[in-house]
Amino acid sequence: MSNVQNETEIKVTEKAANQVQQIMKENKVPEGYGLRVGVKGGGCSGLTYTLGFDGEYREGDTIIEENGVKLFVDGKSLFYLTGMELDFTDGLNGRGFIFNNPNAVKTCGCGESFSV
Repeated sequence: MSNVQNETEIKVTEKAANQVQQIMKENKVPEGYGLRVGVKGGGCSGLTYTLGFDGEYREGDTIIEENGVKLFVDGKSLFYLTGMELDFTDGLNGRGFIFNNPNAVKTCGCGESFSV
């Protein structure tokens, strides 16, 4: 099992961490669960970000703990997400998580898909 706390992997802003914790509390997500962050094929730019709650370590996962939030990231996704910052906005243009990914050379207008 790989437990990484290296800030060069994936960063979680305090605002995003607070939102994740609030969602977990509102949805009664069991203690010990974390946020699974990943990438899958699809979207208008080729790759799409995925987020979901998970309570299990899977072989090949890296576990990152930042600002009180535990992230599970599979090895393939980590390749595309290294250096990314997960943020949250609730401004006038919408509400949701923002993926600030330095590896993305092209993103779609909604910010949910990208290419490298």
